[in-house]
Amino acid sequence: MEVMMPLLSFLLFLNSFNYCRFDATARTLFSNETDLLALLAFKDQITSDPSGVLNTWNATTNFCGWEGVTCGRKHQQRVIALDLSSQGLVGSLTPSIGNLTFLRKINLQSNSFFDNIPSDIGHLHRLQHLNLSFNSFRGGIPVELSNCSDLRRLDLKKNPLAGRIPDELGSLTKLETLRLEANNITGVIPPWLGNFSSLSVLDLWLNFLEGSIPEELGNLANLGFFQVSENMLSGIIPLRLYNFSNLYVFNVAGNQLQGSLPPTLGNTLPRLSFVGTNWPTSIVHIDISQNNFSGQVPSNLGRLQGLYHLNLGTNQLEASDANGWAFLDSLTNCSILQLLALDDNLLGGILPKSITNLSIELQFLGMGSNHILGNIPSGMENLFNLYALAFSDNLLTGNIPEDIGKLQMLQVLSLGGNTLTGTLLSSLGNLTQLNGLYLGSNAFEGPIPSSLGNLQHLADLDLSNNSLSGSIPKEIFNLSFLSNSMDFSDNYLIGELPLDVGSMTNLRGLYLSGNRLSGEIPGTLGNCEVLGNLFIDNNFLQGTIPPSLSDIKALQNLDLSHNNLSGPVPKVLEDLHILAYLNLSFNHLDGAVPTKGIFNNATAISLLGNDGLCGGIPELHLPPCPRKSSEKRGRSHLVRVVIPIISAISCLTVIFLFVFLYWKKKPRKDTRSPASSLDDKYPKVSYRELAEATDGFSSINHVGTGRYGSVYKGSLLRGNAVVAVKVFNLQQLGAIKSFVAECDALRIIRHRNLVKIITVCSGVDFRGYDFRALVFEFMPNGSLEEWLHPRISEHRMTNSLNLLQRLNIALDVAEAMAYLHHNCQPPVVHCDLKPGNVLLDADMVAHVGDFGLAKILCEAMSMSLQNSANSTDVIRGTIGYVAPEYGAGGQVSTSGDVYSYGILLLEILTEKRPVDDAFDNGLTLDSFVKMAFPERIEEIIDPLLLIHDDDDDPRGSTTRRLHQCLESVTRVGLICSTSSPGERMNMKDVATEMHAIRNAYLGGRY
Repeated sequence: MEVMMPLLSFLLFLNSFNYCRFDATARTLFSNETDLLALLAFKDQITSDPSGVLNTWNATTNFCGWEGVTCGRKHQQRVIALDLSSQGLVGSLTPSIGNLTFLRKINLQSNSFFDNIPSDIGHLHRLQHLNLSFNSFRGGIPVELSNCSDLRRLDLKKNPLAGRIPDELGSLTKLETLRLEANNITGVIPPWLGNFSSLSVLDLWLNFLEGSIPEELGNLANLGFFQVSENMLSGIIPLRLYNFSNLYVFNVAGNQLQGSLPPTLGNTLPRLSFVGTNWPTSIVHIDISQNNFSGQVPSNLGRLQGLYHLNLGTNQLEASDANGWAFLDSLTNCSILQLLALDDNLLGGILPKSITNLSIELQFLGMGSNHILGNIPSGMENLFNLYALAFSDNLLTGNIPEDIGKLQMLQVLSLGGNTLTGTLLSSLGNLTQLNGLYLGSNAFEGPIPSSLGNLQHLADLDLSNNSLSGSIPKEIFNLSFLSNSMDFSDNYLIGELPLDVGSMTNLRGLYLSGNRLSGEIPGTLGNCEVLGNLFIDNNFLQGTIPPSLSDIKALQNLDLSHNNLSGPVPKVLEDLHILAYLNLSFNHLDGAVPTKGIFNNATAISLLGNDGLCGGIPELHLPPCPRKSSEKRGRSHLVRVVIPIISAISCLTVIFLFVFLYWKKKPRKDTRSPASSLDDKYPKVSYRELAEATDGFSSINHVGTGRYGSVYKGSLLRGNAVVAVKVFNLQQLGAIKSFVAECDALRIIRHRNLVKIITVCSGVDFRGYDFRALVFEFMPNGSLEEWLHPRISEHRMTNSLNLLQRLNIALDVAEAMAYLHHNCQPPVVHCDLKPGNVLLDADMVAHVGDFGLAKILCEAMSMSLQNSANSTDVIRGTIGYVAPEYGAGGQVSTSGDVYSYGILLLEILTEKRPVDDAFDNGLTLDSFVKMAFPERIEEIIDPLLLIHDDDDDPRGSTTRRLHQCLESVTRVGLICSTSSPGERMNMKDVATEMHAIRNAYLGGRY
């Protein structure tokens, strides 16, 4: 008995313990049932789950093990974090989210959630981190968020949220990060933000905020990231914002701000590493371009030892004497300075000699459109890494310094619009990397140096409006890469146009007006098949107009007026279907004027001063052409012989008349074939409709500028659709050809990843000038270019794309190009694939656009072009993306597009352009990547792709998966961008490979 009593007591203790344990478990199960139901309600609102992330959300496992769900240790079985970022989820956010009362973190960024943000989030009093960025949430910012008093990070960027920033959010005094960029938020910047003493990141970029920057923001002593660019802010920047010791990002570009730069700018902002673009913290990048800042440039900028880029362009900054230019002396201390842009200001006075002592790393030096006087200083050879030197549209005088001919890296030399004198240096022929040479509108004299024939990379050559004399060197006509324009107009050039002019098969504009050229027009001009503008007016040309001009199918504007041409107007000119302007006036032409083609439009042609012309359409008011004597004799013969035959036929006609009337009563089946032209598929809209849709093509609706025109956002009354209107600048060389090329290409292509055309406009504007426009589906997220490389004053989507988004974009582009190359009949070669021509819709789906340079290949050619390298059908495309075989005279081929895709893919990964400032001494983007591949790949990849947002990765599995994915994508980019066309993949295989890479990354199979 004594033995049994202790045993009985022990059993009773165990029973009591198990009862208590059961009771605690029951209470836990009861309390977390709310979390379970809330998660299931969340799942019910998801309409698409492409990655299958919610497949784990089922009854077979506890919800704490569901993917994206984290439960706490202190509070067992209670959800403390919900992280489903970048999963491609589509649906609305359930109000039941407010029942997860232990939540500390919600991260749903980079999905496709829509509808309003539920106000029930305000019930989450423990919430510290809320990230709903990169979705499609609408409505306003919920005022109930003010109840989340412990909130530290609020990130709602890149949604179409509207309305004001609620004043109720002023209670969130613990907030450290506030990101509301790229929404439709209106109103003013709330002054109460100045009370957030812990705030370190404030990003309000790309909204519709107005008013001034509040003085109260000067209280934010911990502020490190400040971005309010691309709004409608005005007034003066509070001076205290320049004095924050922690400030490393300061972006106010693209507003209407004014005032002067503080003279102590070089002494303050000790941690400043960015004013407009993200850079490592040891580098200073200052950009205040395109505002209304006035006064002098601070003279102590040289104290910023890490100054890398300095862009102060398009303001009202002044300099008139040595004091005003003192900043230039100071900048000589900045040993890594690579870009200095001061264009479009009010800088005057003499250019200091110290400009030649700037950093030897300097690559871009721009001071155009100012009032700078005096000579270009000698010693420019010190800046031997310059690739662009732009002093155009100033008041410079004197000669071009001889040492400019020693800048071997120079790609652009722009000195036009000054009063420079002397002869053109023969040493300019040493600048063999030149792509653009602009010396027009000066006072140069003497001959054109034949050494310019050495500039085999030259695409633009402008020597117009000078006093040059002598004949045009034959060597000039052997510049095979010259593809944009050659302008020698308004000089004193003499001699004949050599037959060699026909070798310029890639030239789009030839301007020789206002010279003293003689001889005949070479028939070899017909070989220049892409020539869009030919102006040889006001010379002393003679002979006939060669019929071979009709072989220039791209010809849009032809002016041969004010010469001594004779003979008839070639009837074959009727066949130039896109010819929009023809001036043959004041010559000695005679004979009948054709009546078809352009000759059927009296407003498009001028024939004045040719007394021998006759006929034509009535609107030309030309005398009728006289009948020949043989015609009169033939007419009397007609009376004697033909009329009796006609009488006999008339009798037969009466017989058949009854048959005709009988059959006419019968219904007829319409057997007409449908029209196939672009205009028939897409009925034209009028200029008036497009003008109304875009509010008169106002600057407010201007969303971009391309090579041949501008793009405007508009709303057509037909269906009230939001559209993008691409208006072609017909004064620009190649614009008409680009319009026609796009029409030709768009007529035969249809794919979800190609920009969808809605309609077309071809007519005249209110002034009677020709007008051409294409109307496309509007892409609200702009171009990939804007996301990867925000422009100097347009810091759009800076470093915002995560890895999954980049993979999806790369895959979308691959799918589009595979369709053009392999599923389109005949195949289409895009010829200008680059980030600027990749547009993103509201769901971040990529669409390839701009077919202005596209080539449509016949089926037979499409196969042979892969291995051919003997054609002279070279296109220019865009430097850095053009396949190397094109520069050597290779034919247009689909493998050229593959090369462009490879470069684009490497650019997506590295965020470096193929002509990045970091590339010198022959280094290119692909060689830059090759040097690090694969062991050191993380050194060249965009650092943002290597960041795991609050991701605990104790085993390193996520890191390995990320690295292997990046290595796979990089390998595809390198194979596509190899210099040998035969070693590149085709786009069908590229698309398949990119599918596999993305799916493996999403499925965690790396």
